[in-house]
Amino acid sequence: MTIVYDDTSEDTGSVPIRRIKFTINGKKKIAEVEPRLLLSHLIRRGLELTGTHMGCDTTNCGACTVLVDGKPVKSCTMLAVQVDGHEISTVEGLAGQSELHPLQEGFKQEHGLQCGFCTPGMMMAAKALLDENPSPTEDEVRWALSGNLCRCTGYQNIVKSVLWAAEKLRGSAE
Repeated sequence: MTIVYDDTSEDTGSVPIRRIKFTINGKKKIAEVEPRLLLSHLIRRGLELTGTHMGCDTTNCGACTVLVDGKPVKSCTMLAVQVDGHEISTVEGLAGQSELHPLQEGFKQEHGLQCGFCTPGMMMAAKALLDENPSPTEDEVRWALSGNLCRCTGYQNIVKSVLWAAEKLRGSAE
């Protein structure tokens, strides 16, 4: 995959292209990118995975949160070249072929979304938490989501959604 942007600047110098290899949602990919390309733009424009939302471009809102090697990362301030050799998970990678991930079910069951803009980032931050701590307390959920902003819900139902998912995941693991 080659990412090409129109250059309207007066500088006629060429921007070097870097070839990167990575895995996203379990699929191996190769991309040729400019070193200045943000990971969020590679995901949304290059790979057409539009579940990763762009909210602020400053790491303040967390709508663009993805997992890189299982750790939550705000993709709007990470360069695409930094994922060379790494594994990325986006909200599109949560669900199976025929069923929702327990986090997605939890957000549905516990009314954890309103407009839905923050939801993908919230789910990915929550997934990182639940992968590390399958039995979080309410305070631990709130702390794990503290880097993600929701302008609609007041967070109570988001926290309940994550706790619902944790319970379901524990039940399916037993």
